[in-house]
Amino acid sequence: MADSETFTLRPIPKAAFIAGYAGLLPQIIAAAMVVSASEYRWTGLALAYGYAAFIFSFIGGMWWALGATTRRDDASANGIFALAVAPSLLALATYAPWILGWEWPGPSMAWLGFFLLLSPLADRWLSARCTLPAGWMKLRWHLSIGLGGLTLLLAGLA
Repeated sequence: MADSETFTLRPIPKAAFIAGYAGLLPQIIAAAMVVSASEYRWTGLALAYGYAAFIFSFIGGMWWALGATTRRDDASANGIFALAVAPSLLALATYAPWILGWEWPGPSMAWLGFFLLLSPLADRWLSARCTLPAGWMKLRWHLSIGLGGLTLLLAGLA
């Protein structure tokens, strides 16, 4: 893309809201597995942890894309891209207790739930440095509260 070319951010379409809310289904299914007290309880906990970690990393990828495409000035680039890689690094850090034989998955899921719940605050910081599409913050708050809340609930049941 030449320097003089720009693109227009379109508002978040209804389909993205529907797909986003549908993205809560794996955590809901994991919660059902955990509360069923069946032999699938542990599988549900592992699924819930993995899904929360994957989605938290995905959020960082979205921040990276916004920083690469809608950044308002070069002075903020370092902070934007540091923010964008933080979710993957934090998700990896929550995996360490399992590798080291420490208590897992409860504490790791609690941290992920907390990070997910607070992640829209990073979007708010990002909004001062990048252009966000209309509807972005609404969708981010809804999905972060949904996934973060479910993850914290499951951490308490772990």
